[in-house]
Amino acid sequence: MGFTKNVSKGIMSAALGLSLIGGGTFAYFSDAVETQNTFAAGTLDLGMNPSTVVNIDNIKPGDEIYREFSLENNGTLKINEVLLNTQYTVEDAKSDNADDFAKHIKVTIMYNTSSATSPIIETTLYDLQNQTPDVTEIDNFVGGGEVPDGIDAGQQEKIFVLFEFVDNGEDQNQFQGDTLKVDWTFNAKTGDSAYHDDTDPVNN
Repeated sequence: MGFTKNVSKGIMSAALGLSLIGGGTFAYFSDAVETQNTFAAGTLDLGMNPSTVVNIDNIKPGDEIYREFSLENNGTLKINEVLLNTQYTVEDAKSDNADDFAKHIKVTIMYNTSSATSPIIETTLYDLQNQTPDVTEIDNFVGGGEVPDGIDAGQQEKIFVLFEFVDNGEDQNQFQGDTLKVDWTFNAKTGDSAYHDDTDPVNN
C-alpha cells in the first residue's frame, strides 16, 4: 500500500513538473501599440478678385488704362509662384490690318507689398504671349529683408496693371473699330518637394 502511494505521488509530481515546464515555454510578457498615420494632401486654391481685369471701349492711341486686382491663396499650401499665360485674338473690323494690334499695347504689371511696389513685367502684349512670368516674383525689392515671393496660405497680394495704347507718332488708323480680346490664365504652383522629418533630434 505504501508502495502504491509513493508511485502515485511520483507520477503526480512528474506530471506537475511537466506542466510547469510546458507552461513556462509560453509564459512571457507582451505589449502592443497601434499607431495611426495620416498623409493629408494640402489644397492649392488660387482666387482672383475681380475676375475681369479690364473691359473698356473706345480707346485711342495715347490712352492708359490702370487696373488693380488681388490674387488670393484660399488653400492650405503656400503658393510659391503664379505663372501668367497670355492668349489674345484680334477682330479686324475693316480687314485692313497690316500690323498686329497687340504690338501697340504696352503692359506693365506691378506687384504690391507693404513697403514697395515693384515692376515685374514691362513689355508689349504681343511679346507677353510668348512669356510665362511669375507675377509674384520680385527681383529688386526696395523694402529690404526677405523677398516676399509667392503667396502664403490664407493671404492675398495686390497686383497693379497698366495698359497703354502706345502712340507711335505714325498712322494707326488701321486699328479703328478693332477689338482685342485677351485671355489671362494664372497658374499657381507650390515649391519643390520637401523632406519632412518630425522626429526629435537625439544627442549622443
